[in-house]
Amino acid sequence: MSEVLSQSPLSPVAPVKPAPRVGFVSLGCPKALTDSELILTRLSAEGYQTSKTFEGADLVIVNTCGFIDDAVRESLDTIGEALAENGKVIVTGCLGAKTGDGGGNLVRQMHPSVLAVTGPHATQEVMDAVHLNLPKPHDPFVDLVPNAFGIAGIKLTPRHYAYLKISEGCNHRCTFCIIPSMRGDLVSRPVGDVLNEAQALFEGGVKELLVISQDTSAYGVDVKYRTGFWDGRPVKTRMLELVQAFGEIAAPFGAWVRLHYVYPYPSVDEILPLMATGKVLPYLDVPLQHSHPDVLKRMKRPANGEKNLERILRWREICPEIVIRSTFIAGFPGETESEFEHLLDFMREAKIDRAGCFAYSPVQGAAANKIPGMLPLQVREERRTRFMAVAEAVSSQKLHQRIGATMQVLVDHAPALGRKGGTGRSYADAPEIDGVVKLLPPEKISKTMKVGEFTRARIVGVQGHDLIGVPV
Repeated sequence: MSEVLSQSPLSPVAPVKPAPRVGFVSLGCPKALTDSELILTRLSAEGYQTSKTFEGADLVIVNTCGFIDDAVRESLDTIGEALAENGKVIVTGCLGAKTGDGGGNLVRQMHPSVLAVTGPHATQEVMDAVHLNLPKPHDPFVDLVPNAFGIAGIKLTPRHYAYLKISEGCNHRCTFCIIPSMRGDLVSRPVGDVLNEAQALFEGGVKELLVISQDTSAYGVDVKYRTGFWDGRPVKTRMLELVQAFGEIAAPFGAWVRLHYVYPYPSVDEILPLMATGKVLPYLDVPLQHSHPDVLKRMKRPANGEKNLERILRWREICPEIVIRSTFIAGFPGETESEFEHLLDFMREAKIDRAGCFAYSPVQGAAANKIPGMLPLQVREERRTRFMAVAEAVSSQKLHQRIGATMQVLVDHAPALGRKGGTGRSYADAPEIDGVVKLLPPEKISKTMKVGEFTRARIVGVQGHDLIGVPV
């Protein structure tokens, strides 16, 4: 007689336990976002579900930022809110590595009831804390995770763009920055692993890959540019070879590759021909911070001896379409009016397309706190305002030069298939930090647009930091 495998309708059925739910808050920069993505990938792989509210979660994880005072306050407030509404909170991220008064852990001092505190890029430590307080339901393979990109895991970004972190940490000791004390020295990811992740993202539908790290130009310095392997062939662990490979992988998918956090070393010049020929986007995010040599020395900026204006002008000769975004600090300790005017002149001559500026803010633990000549807050803020006036004038002039051009636009928002218009971004616009292209309703009734796809748009106007375009 054959064995009966199906369960009798009269047999008792064990109740199915609901999957444990984890609330998650990710604060700070894209590098912290990629840490959050890794944690969420592991959580989903092990069967945890995410909760949209603190109250509906079995516990909450807060990935914090600890770079500037406002970010510290936001992180501490978020932890307090999660404790008040849920009570079971695990803290990770940069603030978790910060010390408070007397050398103790700052988060523990401010919120002693948290379940656990870890520093940044501490996925396993976070998972250990979750397992201790909320046992995992099961342990499937990552490639079975719903909505994941295979080995690239879960992404918190829309499915048509994704950040890919190529290294962790930083070898520099800029006097205003405490990131190395929280994230450690440079550790480059194996080139094969990075390229496999890029391949998985493109195969999963990503149309824009945003390459990030603390110092993208220094990729491979820590391993002396050793040769790795990808797709059966040798590839050097170096920025040039990595970017070349990114371009090769992206080409069959018609996808973009965008480079962030690129310091202006001479080696970056080798990347420009790849931009000029369309292998990667002609866009560089270069955190210059200042222009005057003496200020850069006080900041201990890498490449502070380089002639950045000449380098930028040379980049534009090689690739006239290049767009440069940067960040600057106004009112750094000891900054004279003459040094600040030097920065304004640099902005006018370099014509930085997109620029942000912070009024210098002391960061606990930063060496710059000991530099003499701290400027009054009013002066720092006033200089920031003056800088942004120049930066916005330069940006506006460059945006107006786009009027009449037809540009490729990656669609981010398109209600009713774009018949009522939408928003997107050109190669000149990184998500969330640059402007957008506001798309008007198409002139042709048959023209439609979909999120995550490219369209062509004729630029007809400028509105603040944004372009206005008509889909064609």
